[in-house]
Amino acid sequence: MSDFLFQDHFHQLSNWIVTAVFPSPYLWMHVVVHIVLVAMPLAFLALLSAWGIGAVRRRLSGSRKEMPRDVVSPFPSNLFLYILKHTRKEQSILLVTALLSLPLLYAVLELPKQIINKALNVGNDTSTVIGYVLSKYELLFILCIFYLGAVLTSGALKYVINLLQGRLAEGMMRRMRFAAFRAWSRGKTPCDHALFIPVLVQEVEPIAGFTGDTFLVPVLQGGTFLTILAFMIVQDPVLGAAALTLVPLQIALVPRLQRRVSALARERSRELRLFGAAVADASPHRRHDRSRPVLAVARSLKRVQAIRLDIYRRKFFIKGLNNFIAHLTPFFFYTIGGYLVIEGRLSLGALVAVLAAHKDMSAPLRELLGYYQTMDDVRVRYEDIRRFLGDQAEPPSSGAMGTSAGGAGSAVGPISPMVKDASSMTSTLSS
Repeated sequence: MSDFLFQDHFHQLSNWIVTAVFPSPYLWMHVVVHIVLVAMPLAFLALLSAWGIGAVRRRLSGSRKEMPRDVVSPFPSNLFLYILKHTRKEQSILLVTALLSLPLLYAVLELPKQIINKALNVGNDTSTVIGYVLSKYELLFILCIFYLGAVLTSGALKYVINLLQGRLAEGMMRRMRFAAFRAWSRGKTPCDHALFIPVLVQEVEPIAGFTGDTFLVPVLQGGTFLTILAFMIVQDPVLGAAALTLVPLQIALVPRLQRRVSALARERSRELRLFGAAVADASPHRRHDRSRPVLAVARSLKRVQAIRLDIYRRKFFIKGLNNFIAHLTPFFFYTIGGYLVIEGRLSLGALVAVLAAHKDMSAPLRELLGYYQTMDDVRVRYEDIRRFLGDQAEPPSSGAMGTSAGGAGSAVGPISPMVKDASSMTSTLSS
């Protein structure tokens, strides 16, 4: 009985919200607006509750775990502090440039609406702008010039941002690779170069590439998403809510799928380390150590291929899901916006501008979702490299000299001449 009363009160409340905000005599419009104004906020509330519960559980489970051991590494434990220490000035310039691009984005969205509503309006032949009487042709030309200027300026700022971002990533990549090489060459138990080269070449690169995205992506992409959403809300609040209708579905599904892709990418990196070790063991100078070295290389290549195919399947499924959501959202714009245009409560230019803005809205949301997944992946990679280099710095154990990388060990004999001369080599590079 209590459940029935709750459902009845909830239905009355939802009907009151819909009729107060968007009154309509049509049943189909009533259903669509219910999805936008009732189902979407409830989905966001459920996501927020699940996120809060998960955060509390992770906090409680993390407090019960043992503290990780200290690692002797050239890289500190906090990746963000390490990035901020070496790139503080460049990050500030990036953030200022990103903030300057947001008003230009709003102008690029607003000017087409003004062109359609004012310059192309079939009503008056003249318009008064800041005290000046302009004909339709003059107003059209002026608005188009303003639009062209906004587009060119916005494109120039994006070029500057990408250039600074790339320079920042390349500088950090050079710094991290040299620091990792110096730590490996001066280690007490350096591993074989076949294990170290994949770490130096492949695993440092995504971490250094993340340097340019660390603070820029949340500000630029988050600001872009909020700017486009604010533009839609200014046109009509219900259209702004319609733009968020399928966002909870993206937030609930895409990160889970992307998390598995990131795990497979880390598994591929570890398998490539094992592949390097198998190739080193298959060297003609070591054939007496193993009876069938080619078989180990073939098995490693087969595992790498299987992992890459699994990554492709999942990545293409995520891409298809994003495209489906991006093409389904305009259904709500055409339904609600078209109804408002027919009723005279929304201009045609505003509806066209909202549809054009939505095409640019899905990209920053995907970038934000991908950013947080990349951040988790980079943190794991960074900690793996720290522990890998820490293993090189540990004194040799009372057995065979060897280290492991990603769980795979490779016995290493006498240190090669390259490792012996590494100290003098790094001192020369430092000077």
